[in-house]
Amino acid sequence: MSTLVLCVDRSDDVGRVSDFETPIVGWEAVQSLVTELGLVDPEDSSVNCILEALRVTRKLQDDDADPTVAVVSGGSGSLVGADRSLAAELDTLAERYDAESAIVVIDSANDEQVIPVIESRIRVDSVNRVVVRQAHDIQSTYYLLKQFLADEELRTTVLVPLGTTLLFLPILLIQFPPTIALAGLTALLGAVLLYKGLAIDQYLEEAPEQVQTALYSGRVSVVTYAVGAGLALVGVFLGALAIPTTVGADSVIVQSVQFVYSAIPWLALAALTVSAGRLLDEFIESERITTPYLNLPFGVVALGFVVRGFAGWFLQRETILTTPEVFNYVITPQQRLATFIIVGIIISIIGVRVAASVNNQTDDDLTQH
Repeated sequence: MSTLVLCVDRSDDVGRVSDFETPIVGWEAVQSLVTELGLVDPEDSSVNCILEALRVTRKLQDDDADPTVAVVSGGSGSLVGADRSLAAELDTLAERYDAESAIVVIDSANDEQVIPVIESRIRVDSVNRVVVRQAHDIQSTYYLLKQFLADEELRTTVLVPLGTTLLFLPILLIQFPPTIALAGLTALLGAVLLYKGLAIDQYLEEAPEQVQTALYSGRVSVVTYAVGAGLALVGVFLGALAIPTTVGADSVIVQSVQFVYSAIPWLALAALTVSAGRLLDEFIESERITTPYLNLPFGVVALGFVVRGFAGWFLQRETILTTPEVFNYVITPQQRLATFIIVGIIISIIGVRVAASVNNQTDDDLTQH
């Protein structure tokens, strides 16, 4: 059994700069590699990472250990392909040198993400993160700007929204008052930051593949999602029609509540349709339904009753809704709200009971089989 001192290069800087093919194993080979990398690009952090791996190896040798120093890297292309290439190199090293443990040396957060891949194949005793000392107090603004512009991800995340904002600013100032122009640009910049911050771009990139997979697998939820989207649009449309055409600043709250009151039944029906599709998919795939999927339809209906009850209470107090009567008995806004809340709670309790009953019955059937 031996210990591997691994210098990890996930982005394959070694392969792009030098003619060496990874994995590079042994003191002499790694020393030759760091010399060539240093001559090509002395500012590359990979040079410091490899030197740190050599330093750790020498320290272990001084402690009467027999370590093996190696440099592993990911291939070019996607991150998944790079990680698979790196994993294949790790398997080769672990088998060839009968490695029991490893000491990992990295120089960036990007390389740190592959540590779980290493741990799945060999025990990791230590992780050394190399930080160049001069990087803490760089005094050259030009150098910082140069490094910033060299990072493609930072350029697209920061410079593109900033450049777009500066480009549209004079156009909007010519067409609109300064307050409206600045408000519009601020909203646009905020939307771009949320778009990147919430990784909506990644979701949109993966959405077509997910839809294609769902269509090919014959999931019922594909149809129910489409029906739910249509019902939600109907609810939004009817809610907008319920708002009076006369708009006043003092009636914004009333108009919002009117929209909610008219739209919530359709929105609840849309959510109920979607949850029913998820429930059917769960039953088709595993022939049993877990508690969350059973609780979801009841929770949606209960929430719809509660929200509509509060909206109706507010509108009835404002005399926008007529006061209902049951057998000549006038129902007050408080009684109306209490009725909707009680119905919502009852529906929730029924959902909990149904889910518990179905799951207990399923567990009994599995035990009997």
